Amino acid sequence: MTTAEIEEIIMLVCVTGLVGYMGFIVVDLAKRSGAGKLGLYILLGVLMLAPAVFILKELAVLIIDL
Repeated sequence: MTTAEIEEIIMLVCVTGLVGYMGFIVVDLAKRSGAGKLGLYILLGVLMLAPAVFILKELAVLIIDL
C-alpha cells in the first residue's frame, strides 16, 4: 500500500467516526433540551449538512476520475 492509500483509508474511518459522534451529540442535545421530533430533524439536518457535502465532494472526485 502506498502512503496515499493509507491516508485515504484513515481519513474515511476518522471522518465516519467523527460524524457518528457528532450525530450522537446532536441527539443527546435535542433530548436534554426537550426538543420535539421536528426540532430533532432540523438539528440533524442542519448539522449533518457539512458531512453530506464532504461525501458529495468525494463522489464527484470519483466520478471525474473515471
